[in-house]
Amino acid sequence: MKAVVKLGGALFKRDPDVDALRSMGKVLSSFASEGNQLVTVAGGGENARVYIDVARKLGADESTSDLLGITVTRANAELFRLALGSIAVTKIPTMLSELIHYVSPGKVVVIGGLQPGQSTNAVAALAAEITRADFLVNATDVQGVYTADPKKDPKAKMLRSVSVDKLLSWAMAGDVYAGRYELLDPVALKIMQRARIPTRFVSMEDPSNITSALRGRDIGTLVSYS
Repeated sequence: MKAVVKLGGALFKRDPDVDALRSMGKVLSSFASEGNQLVTVAGGGENARVYIDVARKLGADESTSDLLGITVTRANAELFRLALGSIAVTKIPTMLSELIHYVSPGKVVVIGGLQPGQSTNAVAALAAEITRADFLVNATDVQGVYTADPKKDPKAKMLRSVSVDKLLSWAMAGDVYAGRYELLDPVALKIMQRARIPTRFVSMEDPSNITSALRGRDIGTLVSYS
């Protein structure tokens, strides 16, 4: 299988959780060791948001703030590369064109952000498209896609399936700033839409949720295409 896994920023805490990183690394390295081709994309997490906020207060424009956030995602990618051990490709690609030269069965490539105006969700979608991935898993700190923010609305209901058009309409209704892309940004969704990438949202609280989704289990929220 060719797969891409987006690791949400919740994995990369303000004070990195070594055990959580090792646990995730162990599960995903085991999946790759079965002969699967895997690309993982590290989100920015709280550290990226903190640095972006300080940069804005110092007068930075959004592109500069984005570049700072990208630097943090690449540091997170380095941490996760270490957590994977020898199965990880030692190079962290910084351009999409580099990625295809490093992917191979039984190995894991780790990347962070690529360019301003583009979330790591968009990077994951691009990575899935260019590597012709069979599946994309977006691992977050909630169980899937909800009708509202489950952290703020106790009546929010998780959707077992949601169309990419519905996700896009939700994304277009909100503003997009550096470090804040809500569920998914419009760029990521447009890429998913054009490539029709099979995608599922799952919780990464238990790393095995990710491999369960990759193995076809009905877990989290599946993105549908009309």
